[in-house]
Formats: sequence, C-alpha cells, structure tokens
Amino acid sequence: MSLQETPSLAPTQIELPLQRVASGEPFRESAADSFVLGGFTWRHPSRDAARPVVIINAATSVRCRHYSRFADYLFDHGFDVITFDYRGIGESRPASLKGLQASWTDWGALDFEAMLKRAQREFPGQPIDVIGHSFGGCVAGLGASGHLIRRLLTVGAQFAYWRDYAPAHRWRMFGKWHVLMPLITMICGYFPGKRLGWLEDTPAGVVRDWSLSTARYEKRSSARAIPSGQLPFAGVTAQTLAISISDDPYGTVPAIERLLGYFTGSHRTHLRIHPEDIGEEEVGHFAFFRSPYQATLWPIALAWLQNGELAPDTPGRQVPRN
Repeated sequence: MSLQETPSLAPTQIELPLQRVASGEPFRESAADSFVLGGFTWRHPSRDAARPVVIINAATSVRCRHYSRFADYLFDHGFDVITFDYRGIGESRPASLKGLQASWTDWGALDFEAMLKRAQREFPGQPIDVIGHSFGGCVAGLGASGHLIRRLLTVGAQFAYWRDYAPAHRWRMFGKWHVLMPLITMICGYFPGKRLGWLEDTPAGVVRDWSLSTARYEKRSSARAIPSGQLPFAGVTAQTLAISISDDPYGTVPAIERLLGYFTGSHRTHLRIHPEDIGEEEVGHFAFFRSPYQATLWPIALAWLQNGELAPDTPGRQVPRN
C-alpha cells in the first residue's frame, strides 16, 4: 500500500477546530557524523519543566510534514513538539541520493539520536516522549540515549518482515517491496519512489535494509555493521503503547509483537483496533495521523502521552502478551 492509496473519508470523520494552530519553526541540526538534518519545532513561548516535548519519528520515506496537523493537535494540548526528516528524505535530502550513505540503522543511531540530544538541549529538564509510525517505532529503539524517553507510542510499528504481512496482500507486497524496489534501486542508484507514486525517493542503503528477508533486525544489512553487535533497544525503559489497526497489511499482530519483543526494558501494551470500533470501514497503515481521525484515534494517543494509560472506554482490545 502506498501513501497515495488512501481510504475515502467516512461521515463519522470529523475535523475539529483547534484553539490555536502554531506553525512549526524550521530548524537544522547536525548529527554526530556532521550530516545536517532538517525539521520543525512547535515551541510554547514560556518554559515549563513539567511540559513534555514529543519527538515524532516518521514512517520509512514519509516526509515529516505528513505529521504537521497531528503536531498542531499535540501543541494545542500543551506539548512542545519536534518533527524531523531522516537523512535522504524531505527537509534532510541532499541534492542527489546517488552515493548517499544512509540506512535504517543510521536513521535511528544517528538521526533520531540527534533529535534526543536536541530535545535535551532546547527543552532542558522537560520529559521527552516519542511517537513512532511504522519503522519510526523501530527507530525509537536504535538511539543510544533511548533511556531518556519517558513514554513511547507506536502506530503500525514493525520492520517489514515479509512473512508478517497480511496473508491477503503478502505476495503482492513481497513483489513490490522485496523484488521490484531493490531491482529498481540497483538500476538507479537510489529508489525513485516519488516518480512512481511509492512514497518518497529513498537511499539505497535503506532499501537494502527493507528488502532483506530476515525475521531478526540484527540480521539486516546495516545492523550487522554495528561494531559492538549490540542493539540498544533494551535501554528504552519508557511506558510503551503499540497501536495496530486490523486492516493494516504491514502492522499485523505478529509484526507488531516481533518489534515489541526487542523493547525488553519497557512495560509494553499492545492495543488492536478494528475500523468498526471507531465507526469506520477502513483505516489502513497511513491514516492514523490524518486530521479526519482527530475525534476518534488521536485522543487515544493524547491520553497515553498525558497519563501513561488507556481510558476505560478506549476503542479496541488489548492483545495478550507472553
């Protein structure tokens, strides 16, 4: 499913007015290897040590601007917010992607880590919360400073193991993402996803990680290059809520649980929502952060960030975990 394959809006999807919508302020931030990243900050004028700052980790090859309305919503409810693009994407894209050294692990160990350090510096003493969409949930476990995260919320978060794809879509998705995408990348030197309508253009190293057919993240191309061989997931001790949507062909229960298994230092809750639980016919992989779901899905995320728990009337059901 591509970002362009979106469900039509249902009558129950109500876009509520925000009390005050603040545009994100653009920023530039250097990662540890000096690569310059771009993003946006929503900042309240007065400092408050009790006010959390939320970092939003995007899905693979989805621009951070996709989350701007959701950032407005969080800001309106009292949070400071940071959105950013991984190297090679959107605000962090160089003139050419050919030859760019960038991988999934770089996006976490370098780019997300830079955002954790920025949050510490720009919002000293404030709690740091993280939201991760799709691979952005995996990114949250790849930063060395993951212990700084107070609360973590993920949506459809997994690392694209093809056997975890929904059975009805599995072979089509395998052909698209694990055969055609690496083949086109080999020819072009990067994946021209925007031209094809398949997300944003994507660095070759990210494509190698995505397309490799292995059930363990440490076996992905870039993870194997980590000198110590130790992934830092266990350093995250945040209260963690993983939300999955039943018609998301990527975010199946096995896929969500596979990633959650890496966050061994966290108390983990998995909430499974069916579209009919919120009066919809379909939601899919990308729609959670779109404004039509402001009245139905966004309050779940807000309550978790505010209180670290689910309200009794939260739609969906908790998936039993071993």
